Amino acid sequence: MKTGHGQSTGLLPNFLSVAGSSRQNDLDVTFLISINPGGYSSTGASGGSSSEHRQAFMTFGDKSWGSVKVGKDLGIYASDAILNDMTLLGVGSPNLTGTTTLGRIGTGFQYADWKQQIAYTTPNLNGFQATAGITQAWAAIATGSLSGSTGTQAQSTGDSSYQGAAGGASPAYEGKASYSFSANDVAGKVWVSGFGQKVSGMRSGETAYSADIGANLKVAGFDLTGYYYAGEGTGATIMLRDGYSTTGYTRDVDGGYVQAKYTLPTKTVAGISWGRSNLDLATGENKTSQANLLKRNEMTTVGLYHPLTKSVNLVAEYSHVQSENQAALKNENNVGSLGAILFF
Repeated sequence: MKTGHGQSTGLLPNFLSVAGSSRQNDLDVTFLISINPGGYSSTGASGGSSSEHRQAFMTFGDKSWGSVKVGKDLGIYASDAILNDMTLLGVGSPNLTGTTTLGRIGTGFQYADWKQQIAYTTPNLNGFQATAGITQAWAAIATGSLSGSTGTQAQSTGDSSYQGAAGGASPAYEGKASYSFSANDVAGKVWVSGFGQKVSGMRSGETAYSADIGANLKVAGFDLTGYYYAGEGTGATIMLRDGYSTTGYTRDVDGGYVQAKYTLPTKTVAGISWGRSNLDLATGENKTSQANLLKRNEMTTVGLYHPLTKSVNLVAEYSHVQSENQAALKNENNVGSLGAILFF
């Protein structure tokens, strides 16, 4: 459970999970289902808040050959980017997606999202591990709505150029590979991942794709992370949002973030991170016709994260967020956040 940023929920919503595991016919079988109510009051009169159901999956496998996941869970591509982001336990960007703030989503990495999937993960082979999966396809959508399941959000944009411009029967394909290592007081991880999906009805780049590379290093109390991604047709924030022009041409995107954390003698973690996402114009577009289209998002965050007990962490953050459109008009936000996060 977590609350912060005034009276809103931070990047992680509240989690109530039910899980189980057993060994059957030489297979390890598990399941997990979560309910994720938000802490943000959407209306002052009723105090109502939105709720999400982010996870509902099962796995089966064995340590000798790996495991298979079936159901809804965090996506494969860009998952390490968000899981290594220090604002995961905080607030980051104050913009709300309906239930939570954005953290660093769209200011250094694309959203891995929670999606239906069938994925295979190899066993850990001396630090090397890989995952490959077929995941839920998204619709190519214009600014004004969040990414949704295939075909639904395209209907809500009101732009006929996007009607039917979805993955259709073609799913998305995602994969990642990582190598973890440790020696004495040094530990680290290097990873790469990718996303690809056919988007029908477009004039160019009918396959939207993104790829990334990242690294994390822990040594002598320091925790350092570096990350970079690039893609075509996938947008800068929510997958496939603003990835295509209204005439069906792809827009290029890239970005990344760097982050440094240090654990003080009090066990308080002090951190600073900076990240940026860039979206380019498509063929046939210009700064006048697409003046309101995003050009870049950038955020610098400093934070303190203190373990009050083994279950309670106190959070204090300050973030400076800058956005710029293609007409070079800028918008800036400064936000300070206080809160607490509870794990059981």
